[in-house]
Amino acid sequence: MTDLERLEKIICEYKELEPGTLTPETTFQELELDSLDLVDMTMACEDEFGVSIELDDNLKTIADLLDLIRKD
Repeated sequence: MTDLERLEKIICEYKELEPGTLTPETTFQELELDSLDLVDMTMACEDEFGVSIELDDNLKTIADLLDLIRKD
């Protein structure tokens, strides 16, 4: 399972998605995730990937989140 697929599985807990529709270019705005969803989702990502993620205003797309996950 790729990192994108693992991330899609987590996001599906917050937003109903068709499997395989998430791309690195997908924005959180497109997914209509609010700030609380992002915080919860980030904590789930930290658990899933075993990393620590700092949220900031530059986090806009799935690719941004994947970069943070892979940085550690």
